[in-house]
Amino acid sequence: MVRHRNRESRDVVRRWDRIFEVLATEPRRQLVLSLAAAPEDEAVGLPEAAANPRLEPDPSRLTVELHHRHLPILADAEYVEWQRSPFTARRGPRFDELEALLESLHDNADEIPDLLVDGCQLLERTREQPEC
Repeated sequence: MVRHRNRESRDVVRRWDRIFEVLATEPRRQLVLSLAAAPEDEAVGLPEAAANPRLEPDPSRLTVELHHRHLPILADAEYVEWQRSPFTARRGPRFDELEALLESLHDNADEIPDLLVDGCQLLERTREQPEC
């Protein structure tokens, strides 16, 4: 019983570590936000969906980084499925884990310090929305 509980605890810790690893860089966060905003069964175009429009990224460099770094990390965690031609990504079977975290951030945007909100499109949009 204790051994089973320890294994489950380690699995949960690994899942959280993986989520924070995935969200540790801007292109991956942008892609996750783009996928969350898209209909569940639709793919998003790359590299555009991973680019922060405020940072004016170099599309050719971002494409290389997506191919060799960002997309493999997202795909290994089963958060995203992607293909090279056409260069697109769609939600993976475990995307709901990331989506739950995004929804929690959205729901608590007013509690997050301004230094973490200013420049973050998701949280800025949330704060700008009028309350119902």
